[in-house]
Amino acid sequence: MQEHEDNQHTDEFDTPWKDILVPYLQEFLAFFLPEAHEGIDWARGFEFLDKELSRITREAQIGDRVMDKLVKVWRRDGIELWVLIHIEIQGDRKSNFAEKMYVYQYRAYDLYHVPVVGLAVLADDESGWRPTEYQYELWGTKQSYRFTAAKLIDHPAEELEESTNPFAMVTLAHIQAKQTRLRPEERYQAKRRLIRRLYEQGYDRQQVIDLFRFIDWVLHLPKALDDQLVMEIIEFEESQKMPYISSVERFGEERGRLMGIQIGRQEGRQEGRQEGRQEGRQEGRQEGRQEEAASMLLKLMRRKFGQTPDWVTEKIKAASLELIETWSDNFVFANSVDEVFAS
Repeated sequence: MQEHEDNQHTDEFDTPWKDILVPYLQEFLAFFLPEAHEGIDWARGFEFLDKELSRITREAQIGDRVMDKLVKVWRRDGIELWVLIHIEIQGDRKSNFAEKMYVYQYRAYDLYHVPVVGLAVLADDESGWRPTEYQYELWGTKQSYRFTAAKLIDHPAEELEESTNPFAMVTLAHIQAKQTRLRPEERYQAKRRLIRRLYEQGYDRQQVIDLFRFIDWVLHLPKALDDQLVMEIIEFEESQKMPYISSVERFGEERGRLMGIQIGRQEGRQEGRQEGRQEGRQEGRQEGRQEEAASMLLKLMRRKFGQTPDWVTEKIKAASLELIETWSDNFVFANSVDEVFAS
């Protein structure tokens, strides 16, 4: 079961990377491509060109697209510049990766006639795989395209732990997620340490929440260990008087459920109601599983079908755990929202 869940989350690392990249582009480039960060006039803002990128990738038709971003920025010398940022989250060697970078680059230039800077972040753990160039030569003609490749495993743990850049924490979390795969106890300790460090690095409240969401996704834990960590975080935040993570929706629900169980235990001890205590724990677990299953199904539906109507959210949150599990099975082969709820 843990292996299945771990594989599922590993295959979807692109989702948390995308979520953290969009609001923290400036910090992303400062960490992975300092030269570009220094050359951009951040005061003039920037724009993600998703529609333009969709046209490029659709017409390129070369391999699977994991996660790409095309961004329009301004140089400090006043010249408009588009930057193609290709983020490779997949952990395996890809034989046509350099060609893919080259195709995206020339398609972007051909369509919009602006300079394109290529950056690939390689999150695999194969130290010998470092694609930075695509070239071919024939009968006196030579074509060559070089791009920047940043390898996550090149960053020493000591350096990552000392840095205050959010992407040092992102990199550390990703590396530890791969290192602790199928080792839940080690993963629990790694996740616990990273979350504590969020408060030590001087991040503001929103940064703590955003980075926690990334850590929480990639360092996925079994339910029992997750419950234990929730309680530790709640107690730690209360001692520090910093209710950051516990204000997140998922933790807000967990907080209410687990604190309710905790109160029930205390009352049970005081009144000697062993039977009531057991029933309260069972009801709490059942409610927690229902809330977690509902949250996961809604997240998957939004990713597949886009923003869902309010009635869908209400229907799923009000449903029983058994019904949500049935709809989750339907979701795998559903081509529309309605098909998820088909009987």
